[in-house]
Amino acid sequence: MYISIGGDMMVRDRDIIGVFDLDATADSEKTMEYLQSAEQHGALLNIAEDIPKSFLVTEEYGMEKVYFTQLNAATLEKRMK
Repeated sequence: MYISIGGDMMVRDRDIIGVFDLDATADSEKTMEYLQSAEQHGALLNIAEDIPKSFLVTEEYGMEKVYFTQLNAATLEKRMK
């Protein structure tokens, strides 16, 4: 099944590794290092039209991708159920 993650973007639910709230994880040094690394490797996609509220980590076709989205993590988790 496909999940709408905002910005006319959809991902397969089985490809989603995790959904993370940016407010809750922004203080983590490890999270910031991970996001910077994803950006440097071209794996970070910002689909938020405004300030992002959460991010998803996916593995699609053997490649890891990170999506910034303006939807909150709770909304995305509800869509996955």
